[in-house]
Amino acid sequence: MAALWASRYGINCRVLDKQAKGIIKGQADGIQARTLEIFESFGFVERVMRECNMSVEMCFWSPDDFTHGGIKRKERVPECKPSSSNYGQVLLHQGRIENFFIDAIKENSGIEVERGVTPDRLHVDSSLVEDQGAYPITVIVQHSSEEDGGLVRETIKTKYLIGTDGAHSWTRAQLGFKMEGEQSDSVWGVIDLIPITDFPDIRQACSIQSASSGSILLIPRERKLVRIYVQLTDIKASDGQEMPRSAITPEIILKAAQKIFQPYTLTWGTIEWWAVYQIGQRVSSKFDLSNRVFLAGDAVHTHSPKAGQGMNVSIQDTYNLGWKVSSVLRGLSPPSILSTYNLERRTVAQELIAFDHRFSRLYCGQPTGPETDGIGVSMEEFKSEFERSLLFASGLSVDYGASALVVKDSASSSFTKTNTTKVTTLARNIKLGMRFPSQQVLNQADARPWQISRFLKSDGRWRIILFAGNILSQAQSLRIRTFCAALDSPTGLIHRYTPKPNPIDAVIEILTIHSSDRQEVELLRDFPEILRPEREGEGWDYEKVFVDDWSYHSGHGRAYEGWGVDKEKGAVVVFRPDGYVGWIGEVEDVHDLENFFGGVLIAQT
Repeated sequence: MAALWASRYGINCRVLDKQAKGIIKGQADGIQARTLEIFESFGFVERVMRECNMSVEMCFWSPDDFTHGGIKRKERVPECKPSSSNYGQVLLHQGRIENFFIDAIKENSGIEVERGVTPDRLHVDSSLVEDQGAYPITVIVQHSSEEDGGLVRETIKTKYLIGTDGAHSWTRAQLGFKMEGEQSDSVWGVIDLIPITDFPDIRQACSIQSASSGSILLIPRERKLVRIYVQLTDIKASDGQEMPRSAITPEIILKAAQKIFQPYTLTWGTIEWWAVYQIGQRVSSKFDLSNRVFLAGDAVHTHSPKAGQGMNVSIQDTYNLGWKVSSVLRGLSPPSILSTYNLERRTVAQELIAFDHRFSRLYCGQPTGPETDGIGVSMEEFKSEFERSLLFASGLSVDYGASALVVKDSASSSFTKTNTTKVTTLARNIKLGMRFPSQQVLNQADARPWQISRFLKSDGRWRIILFAGNILSQAQSLRIRTFCAALDSPTGLIHRYTPKPNPIDAVIEILTIHSSDRQEVELLRDFPEILRPEREGEGWDYEKVFVDDWSYHSGHGRAYEGWGVDKEKGAVVVFRPDGYVGWIGEVEDVHDLENFFGGVLIAQT
C-alpha cells in the first residue's frame, strides 16, 4: 500500500521482502467494506469482486437445549450494517490481493518487489533527521544470489523507512520498541479445506458454540474452500508463555472440529493450509522514530485473526501513512503532518485491541445452558456484541481526532478548532475525521448516474466538494460565483498550492454537486470555469459537476438528504487524499478554508 501511494505521487521507492516468493496459500482472507472502498479508489475493486466469495449473513449456532451435546441455529444477522457502504465483507486469498497491488503499482511506476532480501543492520543519524534534504537512515541488507547461492550485501541510504515486517518485526527490534499487552492461554487451530458435510450452513459465515467442546468460527471462501477456526480446549499454554506449535497437527484440529459439529458430520476432500495460534493482544509502545522510521500493521499491533481485522487494519495503516510521506517528499506538505500518523493510527490500534479482547472473550467463553446455572456467554450477549461492533469491524467507524489535518473541537487539542454546532448543521451526516460517504448523483453533462465514490480516486489530490445548492437561485448563484472567484484569483489557494506548469486541479480538485433541476441548468452558463477547467486540446472537463436529481433508470439518489446538506444553501467539504474529512464550512468561509490549507500544504513558487 505504501508503495502504491509512492507510485501515484511519482516517488522513488524500494520494496524489500525477505520471502523468496509471494504468498501462495493461507494467511489473511477477510476483506472489509472500508478496505473495498479503498480498492475502488485505486481502481482494482472489480478484480476483487470477480474472484471473491461474498459473506452476506452471519449465523449463530449454540447448544440445543433439547438434545444432549447437539447444536442448533439460533440467530441470523447481516455481516455488514445495511446502507453503511456500497460494499460488504468478502473473502479472497491474501496472495491474490498482493498481486492486485503489484499490478496497480506497475501501472504508474517501475517499482518492483525485490524478494529474498534480508535486513542486517539499521542506523538512524539523529543529527540529520530535521534536515529535509538529508538521508539520515542507513540500512544494510543481504540479497540471496541465485547464481552461486551466496549472499550479496548492499548499503541503502534513504530519507524514510516503513517497516511492515510482521508480528516479529526486525525493524521494531532494531528501534528498541516493545509490544505492550497480554497473551492468553487459549489456543486455536485454523484450517482451509474443501468440506464434505451435512452441516446446513457450510456456505454461511457461522459462529458455533458447543456445550463443552469449544467454539468454531466458520468462513466460506472462494473455490469451494471453507476456513474453520477451531478452539482447542484440550490444549493450553502455561502462564502466558508461547505454545509449542509442533505438538499440534491438522488431525488434532479436525478431530476437535468434528466434536463441535456434532450431531453433524464433517470430512474433507482437500486440505490446502493450516496453522495454530495463541490469542494475544499487544500494541507497540511507539509507531515511529523521529517521523523518519515508521512501523505499520502487525509490526505495531497483534491480535486474534477471527474478526478479520489483521490485513484490513494493516492496509489502512499504510493508507493513512503513505500519502503523507509521499506528499512531504514531493514538497507539497510540511513534515509536521507526519506526526498525525501516530496520533491517528495508534488510537485505531488501541480500539482494535479492545474490540478483539471483547470478541475473544465471547468466542472462548462457555455458553450458558441448563448445566451452567446462567454462568457463561449467552447467545443474546454474543449477538448483541456482534451487531454493536459491525461498523468497527467493517472499518467504517474510524474517527480521527483533531489535528492540522482534521479541524474539529477537542479539549486537549492545540490545533485550530471549528464550531461543531455550525458544522453539524451544514452537513449532518458528514463527520469531521471520518471517511466521506458515497451517494448516487448524476453527471450534469450527460445525465449518467454514478456513485460519487467512483470519482474520488486515490491519486494524491485533496478535494473540495462544493455543495452548490440551488444554483438557479440568483442569490445562491452569486454566493457560488463569489466563492469561486476567491479560489481562482492569482493569489487564491488553488493557484498558490499548484506547482507550475501543472494543471489547475493537480493538487486540489473541486467537485461540484448542485440540487437544482438538471434539465434547467446549463453547465457552461451556470458554473464558473474553475469548476469545469479547460485543458488545451481536450476542451472543458465534463466530469466535475454533478446533480442530485432523478435518473431515468436508477431513481432519485436523494444525495443531499443522505449527506444532511441544505438543498438551497449547500456547504463546502474538504477531504484529504485518503478520503477522510478535514474541514466543513460555508461558501463565505474562504478565510478559514485558506487557513486550513495553510497548515497542510506548502505554497509553490
